[in-house]
Amino acid sequence: MNSTSDLQLGQATPLPQSPDEAKLDRVPNPHADTDYVARFTAPEFTSICPVTGQPDFAILVIDYVPDRWLVESKSLKLYLGSFRNHGAFHEDCTVTVGKRLTALLEPRYLRIGGYWYPRGGIPIDVFWQTGTPPGTIWLPDTGVAPYRGR
Repeated sequence: MNSTSDLQLGQATPLPQSPDEAKLDRVPNPHADTDYVARFTAPEFTSICPVTGQPDFAILVIDYVPDRWLVESKSLKLYLGSFRNHGAFHEDCTVTVGKRLTALLEPRYLRIGGYWYPRGGIPIDVFWQTGTPPGTIWLPDTGVAPYRGR
């Protein structure tokens, strides 16, 4: 899909204005014959409440078992950053990221946990996955504690 010259990596790239405008890049997996987990943690994920316009903050943890493709990390960073001015509920943001990565990468398995900081006194944690993880992998805990005043 991407040649090296098509990637955002190594180029000055502005933050996309919305998730729909953001370009996610993928690169070939050099170990497509091996089951392993790749993890991305975004401890400063931000979006906008579609009702109040106030910022919402979360820790996103994305684990996936790649098949033929890996997500290129700079493009993922820009994609996640594009939510900063995007109005959507916690559930929508979390599941949208998971589905977009799944469509791009066609991984053997993907899960995403959205650990949202409280608004109105209630934290909302959102979890989505594509199915059952392969039995050959080690899938560690996300490392994010249940809400106790994160």
